[in-house]
Amino acid sequence: MAMVDTGAVRLHVQRIGPRDGRPATATLVLVHGLLTDSLASYYFTVAPAFAAAGLDVVMYDLRGHGRSERPAEGYTLDDGVDDLEALLDHLAVTGPVHLVGNSYGGTVAFGYAARHPERAASVTLIESEPATPAWAVKLGGILDRVVTQLAHNETDAIAWITAHRGHNTARLARGAARLARDTTLGRDIPASRVLTEEQITAVRCPVLGVYGGDSDLAELAPWLEALLPDCRTVVLAGHEHSVLVEAAPAVGDQVLALVREAERAGAERAGAEVR
Repeated sequence: MAMVDTGAVRLHVQRIGPRDGRPATATLVLVHGLLTDSLASYYFTVAPAFAAAGLDVVMYDLRGHGRSERPAEGYTLDDGVDDLEALLDHLAVTGPVHLVGNSYGGTVAFGYAARHPERAASVTLIESEPATPAWAVKLGGILDRVVTQLAHNETDAIAWITAHRGHNTARLARGAARLARDTTLGRDIPASRVLTEEQITAVRCPVLGVYGGDSDLAELAPWLEALLPDCRTVVLAGHEHSVLVEAAPAVGDQVLALVREAERAGAERAGAEVR
């Protein structure tokens, strides 16, 4: 375990790479989702395969999550992008990185790519979308329910979750309740500054969208492909919002294919410039 002090917050970071000592071919940054999520959702699913494929894999707990510091405030989307930017600077990761974000983590990853297009080699959105006004309204509704049903009626809510979803899910829900109750996250995220269409379309690196076929986010696939200059989407039938965990091998294969394709295209562009 490593703790990185960005100057604004202390973040828990895990970094793994090729086990045989060979140099990594590229850096992959994994950003997890809100409330019940942490870097563990990558560590125990796709991250080992990415490292085995020759990648430098950086995972971290968002502020307030996992083992990272939990400040009382500072949870807007821009704060999340600031944290990612400061973390990569601290780790001396200066070249373009491949960004993978699950759920809210994808919105953070895309926000970073929009702010620093020259530092994004590709972006993968797993059950995720860029920050738009519609996104802010949707997140506001979700977080309002969390605050109302979990943080303000925790005992009954946790009892129901324990009975119907098991003790591990209940443990995660308790953590989510504390985060919603003790911080400004529930207010900050819906009030975040969103991206304009011009800012979204300025992300010109390859973008991959991966969605569960039974998720309501799957309807975003045509919109993303029409909006972004270099985008393809994959819908995995029979899965919902937890597609990263439920279909980890398929998701991992899609990400690796994107990274290899982007690295190959980058090498060809560099070769053409030299000639």
